[in-house]
Amino acid sequence: GGPRPLPGQEVSVKVLGALEDGGLVERDPRLIFVPGHGDVVQALELGVPTMQPGEVSFFLAAFPYAYGRPGSREPDVPPEAPLLFEVTLLEVRDGPDPQPLPPSVRLRLGSQRRERGNFHFARGDFAAALRSYRLSLHALDGPTTAPPGPEEEEELREQRVKCLNNCAAAELKLGRAEEALAACEAALRIDPDNGRALLRRGQLLAEQGRDAEAALVLRRALELDPASKVIHTELSRLAKRQSPPSST
Repeated sequence: GGPRPLPGQEVSVKVLGALEDGGLVERDPRLIFVPGHGDVVQALELGVPTMQPGEVSFFLAAFPYAYGRPGSREPDVPPEAPLLFEVTLLEVRDGPDPQPLPPSVRLRLGSQRRERGNFHFARGDFAAALRSYRLSLHALDGPTTAPPGPEEEEELREQRVKCLNNCAAAELKLGRAEEALAACEAALRIDPDNGRALLRRGQLLAEQGRDAEAALVLRRALELDPASKVIHTELSRLAKRQSPPSST
């Protein structure tokens, strides 16, 4: 009984997932997610909004709606495996994003969505990964019920930088160099000495032919990580490009 979930609302479900041979691969007594945010497999994204609180449903999901062509290591799902889900809709409530939340909850939401983005990235679904990383940033930047303490503030800052670096990686995989560069620069505004963002920014500037800027950025990255072979290689490539041709 009760209304079905509306867009943006959060749901709690009990989930069992089994292979065709009956082997149980998923058991979660209280899985919490917002349909449409990409935090769960597509069978649940599409199926749960059709349910009412208290309802028990069975969803037989072909592999594109479960763990896809490659399957999964955790849970242990073979490639191209269909799954049968038994789902109980426990609760429907307003989504967390617009509401002021404790900093610890913001951190949990941000981490959960970033991990989901990493899951999509590892499977090669870079658009879904980017969506999850952006949702993670949205969670981290949302209103809080109280100012974060020093440790929470530092963790929020670190998670934002990780998400922005991950956004840059996903944008590159999607062939969007300008957006990737913008994500790197946003990460560096938070942490000017972030080595990962410095290296990627230097590489992107070099690809645009902005060699002098690229060299400055890469030298700073090298100061932070003098043993990096990648940075040495990038700087050597820039030096060769900037050297005048030898006369014969």
